[in-house]
Amino acid sequence: NALKGVDIPVLVKNPVVPDMKLWIGAIERIYKAGITKIAAIHRGFYPFENTRFRNIPKWELLVDLKMQLPDIQIIGDPSHISGDRKFIQEVVNMFLCLNIDGLMIETHINPDNALSDAAQQLTPTQLKNLLENISFRKDKFDDKKIISELEKLRFAIDSIDNQLLELLAQRMKLVEQIGIFKNKNNISIFQVERWREIVKTRLQTGRQLNLNPKLTKKIMQLIHEESIELQSKLKQK
Repeated sequence: NALKGVDIPVLVKNPVVPDMKLWIGAIERIYKAGITKIAAIHRGFYPFENTRFRNIPKWELLVDLKMQLPDIQIIGDPSHISGDRKFIQEVVNMFLCLNIDGLMIETHINPDNALSDAAQQLTPTQLKNLLENISFRKDKFDDKKIISELEKLRFAIDSIDNQLLELLAQRMKLVEQIGIFKNKNNISIFQVERWREIVKTRLQTGRQLNLNPKLTKKIMQLIHEESIELQSKLKQK
């Protein structure tokens, strides 16, 4: 209400929790007040587990925000995500890979004597060196050779993605058959030993294929959750 009729730029930080609806809702409320110069600030989310960063970046939410609000500018805050100056370059590099519109980096003439957030601040000299050694990446280009090579790789990814989805659909059909069998024979849906075996063997296979164990486990957990939900629905019929 206080912003109605005022023509100023407004920066909307992400919420403490990784809730995309909450973030977009805040942006929309500011927009409905008549403010058109709006940018989002990505400074990470409160970590509910131990991490090396002060705030967990959850880069997938930054990508999601770009998809849902393609016209909004997004400013990265590597200082608050890092919480420690030694990680700032790493976080800046990731922001640049995601084609961020700008960076908000804390600096102090003598960081160790700063009254707040001392560990994450750079000296002016450190900031100057960082800025001189970064370059924003292009999200648009007209080089036909580059476009052709990129399209070939994207076509290959599209093909593999389709295969993954087809295999996933086949797997869920088998899950449904198992659910029907369990229902008929009064067998519980969740089998602890079977789940442990799946996690162990899939992680082993993933490592042999040079896959990140975190990725493998996350994928299997999502599939397992969907499988339990499917079988639960069959149980209710």
